[in-house]
Amino acid sequence: MTAVVAERGQVTIPKPIREKMGIRPSCALSFSVKDGMLIAVKVDTSDPISRWMGCLKTNKTTDEMIEELRGPAVL
Repeated sequence: MTAVVAERGQVTIPKPIREKMGIRPSCALSFSVKDGMLIAVKVDTSDPISRWMGCLKTNKTTDEMIEELRGPAVL
């Protein structure tokens, strides 16, 4: 498959490649050159903390959950 570079340096990634690689609008790509080849790598921009935030579905605070798991703090 080939693509033509537009005047502003833009290239359309062929649809079969976009589908195979899961490249969607607003997807970030990192570009590099190796041995005369242009390499584009899909970048994971998701925040791993935000991904799991709220997954426990509880109204307890972190301290309450730790105390429930470990027992009351002994000083």
